Amino acid sequence: MSAGLLLALSASAAAGDGERLLTAARIHTSDAGMPVATAVVWDADGRILAVGEAAELAARHPDAERIDAGDATVVPGLIDAHAHLVGLGHALMQADLVGARSTDEVVERLQAFARDLPAGAWLMGRGWDQNLWPDTAFPTAAVLDAAFPDRPVVLERIDGHATWANSAAMRAIGRDLAGDWQPDGGLVVREDGQPTGVFVDMASSLVYAAAPAPDAVWQEQAFARALEHVASLGLTGVHDMGTDDGGFALMQRFADRGALSVRVQAYASRGAGAIEAMCRDGAYRHPSGRLDMRGVKLMIDGALGSRGAALIEDYSDDPGNRGLLVQDEAGLEAAVRRARECGLQVATHAIGDRGNRIVLDTYARVLGDGASGDHRWRIEHAQVIAPGDIARFAGLKLVASMQPTHATSDMGWAGDRLGEARLAGAYAWRSFVEAGVPLALGSDFPVEFPDPRLGLLAAVTRQDVHGQPPGGWLPAQVLTAAEALHGFTAGAAWSAFDEERVGRLAPGLRADFVVLDRDPLAVPGGELDDIVVRSTWVDGKPVYEAN
Repeated sequence: MSAGLLLALSASAAAGDGERLLTAARIHTSDAGMPVATAVVWDADGRILAVGEAAELAARHPDAERIDAGDATVVPGLIDAHAHLVGLGHALMQADLVGARSTDEVVERLQAFARDLPAGAWLMGRGWDQNLWPDTAFPTAAVLDAAFPDRPVVLERIDGHATWANSAAMRAIGRDLAGDWQPDGGLVVREDGQPTGVFVDMASSLVYAAAPAPDAVWQEQAFARALEHVASLGLTGVHDMGTDDGGFALMQRFADRGALSVRVQAYASRGAGAIEAMCRDGAYRHPSGRLDMRGVKLMIDGALGSRGAALIEDYSDDPGNRGLLVQDEAGLEAAVRRARECGLQVATHAIGDRGNRIVLDTYARVLGDGASGDHRWRIEHAQVIAPGDIARFAGLKLVASMQPTHATSDMGWAGDRLGEARLAGAYAWRSFVEAGVPLALGSDFPVEFPDPRLGLLAAVTRQDVHGQPPGGWLPAQVLTAAEALHGFTAGAAWSAFDEERVGRLAPGLRADFVVLDRDPLAVPGGELDDIVVRSTWVDGKPVYEAN
């Protein structure tokens, strides 16, 4: 970033009124009316007045404060269409186990983190993935007990769909975990009738209900860290999927004091309470324009990595197992019907081909003759689809809300779970595009890293950050750079009924944008993750600037 732009950033933050004009080598607007420009003008309220060529706009707005981004590229503010902001904050405050290559490395990281914990405090962490270990079987409490015989340890799996606990934590549950009983929508993993220490999907609530709740100060610190982190990555918007009452109240407090530095579209967590609250009170919009809630997030199954995704046939690497339904079909349909009665947008988590088919069937029954309307109901993840079901998304006017880095994270073992035949409809972005299904792209952070540049890289190359595998995994499903950028900007905004406010740089919309050191539509696909975010702007004001 040039010294001149740094000075302008400082001046802009202090100015408070008047028009501002930003010029750059190129501005990709994501707007069909003017796809590329070199200048944008906005007013003191952060509303875009004009987009066009620098010389022309400078002449039309001679008194506007000038901000010159030099050789930089500007794109609309990036929007993560499926994420968990509060969860990211918690992850940033807990032991980080992402990428650990063995249980020994997990224990080493936990021991290092525990040095700063008060005596008696529970040790919480997240990010373990047994698929990265020499022995890919689920771990056991014994591994944790050897290092932490007295301190309760609770560790969330990378996908958020399984929990690993030690014996001290299981004792705190205060319930006999032995036997053959199972909680609804979950699995207590057992050997010879005794719990091993792993709890899948809804069974995890047994453990978390016993853990002490973090206090208000800790939660505020965690959320502030999450906001700062995502702004540094170029995110100006997040669709928070599954926001509970406590999380929403936390977001409201930040919005009330002007500290919500990104725009949040919150989707209420599943359950009749959340739906009934919006049926009674209507959709929510904070006066700042930074926080909205007008949809509900439901779930049907678990995740592929923990073998909880609901499949039509058995897991190829676990005969007899077809995954889990975290909610019965009748309960899902009742929730969807109630949401439709109240005019709420519905977004449903579905990973496996059976899970997706159940959601498609449910949506079809509930929408009936109204399927052709502008409801924009979503299926979150749409990860493994029976190929014949992809066209049903288009027929029901659904949004496929997908996360590109799920493919590059899962590619090492997805074939083992599914077998080659089912990979034909797995992580099938190109197939959705060709079927005319709108895509909204995101990361599902903290399940994945929140960096949208990694999402662009995965979408365009089907490779990881090391360029593996050569030629990409299932390369027929790649997206173009323009399609990927659209999915993180205009596509994401449209999927939340927000296209007249954000997602593009066009007159009348908000001045949310990102200044990059290179053009994401021109660099080789393998370099997309190396692009530098120079600054991030929301409502025409910088919320992040690089050193």
